[in-house]
Amino acid sequence: MHKLIVDNLHKSYHDHAVLKGVSFTAKKGDVIAMMGSSGSGKSTLLRCINLLTIPDDGMIQIDKQIMRFHPDHKTYLSNQEIAQLRREVGMVFQHFNLWAHMSVLENLIEAPIHVLKQDKQVTIAEAEILLKKVGLEKKTNRYPSQLSGGQQQRAAIARALMMKPEMMLFDEPTSALDPEMVGEVLSVMQQLATEGMTMLVASHELGFAKRVANQAIFLDDGKIIEQGDTLSMFTHPKTERFRRFLEAMEH
Repeated sequence: MHKLIVDNLHKSYHDHAVLKGVSFTAKKGDVIAMMGSSGSGKSTLLRCINLLTIPDDGMIQIDKQIMRFHPDHKTYLSNQEIAQLRREVGMVFQHFNLWAHMSVLENLIEAPIHVLKQDKQVTIAEAEILLKKVGLEKKTNRYPSQLSGGQQQRAAIARALMMKPEMMLFDEPTSALDPEMVGEVLSVMQQLATEGMTMLVASHELGFAKRVANQAIFLDDGKIIEQGDTLSMFTHPKTERFRRFLEAMEH
């Protein structure tokens, strides 16, 4: 059973086409590195999969949930359908998006208690386990402003995992971090990959992509120019455009 099927996805803002017929499949346990220059459509694609942005045309299937989008009639998804999808699909953003007025622990337990209606004590216990996993067990009562960027991003990953998603989307998770903090976030992501979490990662960290991702997608100007298993793509790029991208990234 495929986990995620994206078929012929289109998205425009005003008259500017950002996604121009993107199709790919992610199976359970796949870690897919999404590469491309700024403006290639990576973030928009991730936001469409999580329905933060509604596509104009195409189809997204996550397990048995199929969502079709059409330019002529606005796709209506109920709040319940969107909530169901977001339970399945966790998302981690470039700028952490933690709630500033809540402690780390409160950030983690808010949604499971209010959205999933979980028992508070059970939820706190789960949060403490996850915070230990991301190395923040001593920071439960700190506020986001008291944490480094790397710690905030690790808290954001833990918060997404609290919803027990089937899949995690990462939108440039390390690009807002100081270089010395990048490794601590990537190692948490690598651990998730080892545990079999299905992940889509838009990132410029090519070393991480080579090491952790089994599949790769290269987007250019809203289209997938090249896709396949990561090792072959890095060692034998099929397109001149991707080869130039790799060379530019390595310098």
